[in-house]
Amino acid sequence: MLDYGTPIQPVSLPAAELDLGAVGGIAWPEPVQRRLRVGLLNNMPDSALVQTERQFRRLIGPGVELRLFSLDTVPRGPLARAHLDRFYEARGALAQDALAGAGLDALVVTGAEPKAKRLSDEPFFPALAAVVDWADASGVPTLFSCLAAHAAVLHLDGVERRPLPTKHSGIYACTAVAHHPLLAGMPASVPVPHSRWNDLSEQALTDRGYRVLRRSEQVGVDLFIRERGASMVFLQGHPEYDGDTLAREYRRDIGRFLDGERDTPPALPENYYVDEAVLRLDAFAAVARAYRSPALHADFPTMAETLPRPAAWSEAATGLFRNWLALVSDRVALAA
Repeated sequence: MLDYGTPIQPVSLPAAELDLGAVGGIAWPEPVQRRLRVGLLNNMPDSALVQTERQFRRLIGPGVELRLFSLDTVPRGPLARAHLDRFYEARGALAQDALAGAGLDALVVTGAEPKAKRLSDEPFFPALAAVVDWADASGVPTLFSCLAAHAAVLHLDGVERRPLPTKHSGIYACTAVAHHPLLAGMPASVPVPHSRWNDLSEQALTDRGYRVLRRSEQVGVDLFIRERGASMVFLQGHPEYDGDTLAREYRRDIGRFLDGERDTPPALPENYYVDEAVLRLDAFAAVARAYRSPALHADFPTMAETLPRPAAWSEAATGLFRNWLALVSDRVALAA
């Protein structure tokens, strides 16, 4: 969280120390800088809408004014729509128009659950592309998360994501490969959650002028930036995740397998569960493969029986967002 200084205190100096040239003989403190105004364009599905909002709110911090937006082209059920209508802005307007009228200092754009084989065929892609154009033209610093990062580089520079043979799911050591203020004060290697079916080629990104700041030997590019035009930061991982998010995703996907919505059971998230949980979940997966049935939902081990390891990525995630907001704050101060 940014430090905006201590509250203004009454001046009580001896008369000899007062600046008699100031109005009324008092040297008034400098005005406190206004709070940053950051937008969150939340495109996650209904099941993760509120959780994602809470996760980014935690990383952005209480010292920032957070404004909430969502694309109308993301399908919504009645409960999620009621939440959006109550807490989100300009539901009926074009997203880029609503963002333009909000006076934002920065913007975070979340991903969404992929449905189509080609990203450009997703129903929300045209609206998201319009937001990317607005961010690029307006110069508002923007951070794109996961699928939103894939959509942005596709629209801006034609960089196509590549389907993975198996899903990247787990906690992976990501190592800094460049010096940048975004990484200030952070260890050279940090754990980061990843959860995605697609990937961006590092070579394709660098060929088009993007700069990779952090990568993993196991899952490739983690964090990269665009150094021309508007300030843009891109994440393929999910530093915002709660400690139990990957566990909830795994439970969702094993449920879809039991219900016949997917052909194979999901793999366990890597480097995530404690050893006892791995044994329990592997045993249940073997039963699920042999006796696949919705009735097995009742036998699935509980969250309390299958604990993940402590969320070791939280400190690095907080540091990344603190550094990003510090850069945003510096930009606002220079423009004032």
